[in-house]
Amino acid sequence: MQKLFDLTGKTAIITGGAGLLGKKHAEAIVSAGGTAILTDIVECPDCIYMDVTDKDSIEKVANSLSRVDILINNAALNPKMIEKGENRFEEFSLHRWNQSINVNLTGAFLCSQVFINKMVRENVRGTVINIASDLGIIAPDQRIYEEDVKPVDYSVTKHGVIGLTKYLSTYFAEKNIRVNCLSPAGVYTNQDPGFVKRLANLIPMGRMASVEDYKGAIVFLCSDASSYMTGANLIIDGGRTAW
Repeated sequence: MQKLFDLTGKTAIITGGAGLLGKKHAEAIVSAGGTAILTDIVECPDCIYMDVTDKDSIEKVANSLSRVDILINNAALNPKMIEKGENRFEEFSLHRWNQSINVNLTGAFLCSQVFINKMVRENVRGTVINIASDLGIIAPDQRIYEEDVKPVDYSVTKHGVIGLTKYLSTYFAEKNIRVNCLSPAGVYTNQDPGFVKRLANLIPMGRMASVEDYKGAIVFLCSDASSYMTGANLIIDGGRTAW
């Protein structure tokens, strides 16, 4: 059984590596014996530069690596970085809409295209994990945001990521490339207590996710433990989308 989860000799590329979950995905892969390469446009000690919206940038990284077994499309614009008062649909700007499409959805498309092509050329039994969200399955419950709203772009692009997963999984099945999706819930990072309480009331388990809650799922999806799984969306949200 332990061998099923072993990632020894496997190399994983993780986009959005400067973010909180990107680092945790890397820790999970390393703990299972694999090698994790973090990429981002943000400078960080453990990251190499890669712009997921620039195909030349992605190809430069792909060509620098002798082998890639795993791609984790984790990069996404963080809605917490957006200023209040500019989130309502009625006034939501086309510029911000296009930014989110470019990073959250086109970025996953371009990285998948480049790295899957590399896997196929090199006859690698590859694995792609697209990071979506519980908001890729349901709409945001605007009642929990009080004076503000969750903007339209994040939920819509995460729905698109799930669709991309299904398409790629069927398209590349004969090439021994598995493509699955992980849909996490909101992760607790010292948010406002009132917001945390309102969100927790929507979750059967009564709490937000911790930063450690997705490590097991990452190892499972990357390893032979999920060898007969493709085109699936693994939802880990404390039961929120069951209600």
